[in-house]
Amino acid sequence: MSSLQDLPDDLPRPIDDGACDHLAGRAMPEIVLASTKGRDVNLGALGPGRTVIYCYPRTGVPGEALPDGWDAIPGARGCTPQACAFRDHAADLARLGAQVFGLSTQDTAYQREMAERLHLPFEILSDDRFAFTEAMRLPTFTLDGMRLIKRLTLIVRDGAIEHVFYPVFPPTSSAADVVAWLESRA
Repeated sequence: MSSLQDLPDDLPRPIDDGACDHLAGRAMPEIVLASTKGRDVNLGALGPGRTVIYCYPRTGVPGEALPDGWDAIPGARGCTPQACAFRDHAADLARLGAQVFGLSTQDTAYQREMAERLHLPFEILSDDRFAFTEAMRLPTFTLDGMRLIKRLTLIVRDGAIEHVFYPVFPPTSSAADVVAWLESRA
């Protein structure tokens, strides 16, 4: 079994299907999500400045097989490497004045194990009831009975979505792409 950090060379590239075209400029809704730090985060009250919210389908668990067909879904594989890339760029993002959150539809207990195992310095938010996903009409897909968010990254500034990265590929460069975008606007 390969490591959750390893990405196959032949992963299919996701295409921009327009599923996020409606997001730029939208105000963040007053939706409260549980975080891996044991607190509730109101997405409509993130505060001034920029917030990066990277949305991902699901992280794997060491020793457990990935769902059948996972690698064949464009953009599905790479959640753990993406989280590690944001962890590794945390100082750059802080220097640029951005707070960071990860977000998935997995429950908080599942996310907490991953955040602790990967030593993430930022919170992961659980949208396990799909409140944010549905309010913002985020693109999703279903596999093995799981409804999952397609990989995308939101840059929120002063309560509204300033920029959307979608599709995100490869996931390993997501954090560096965000840093470069923020630096070009600093």
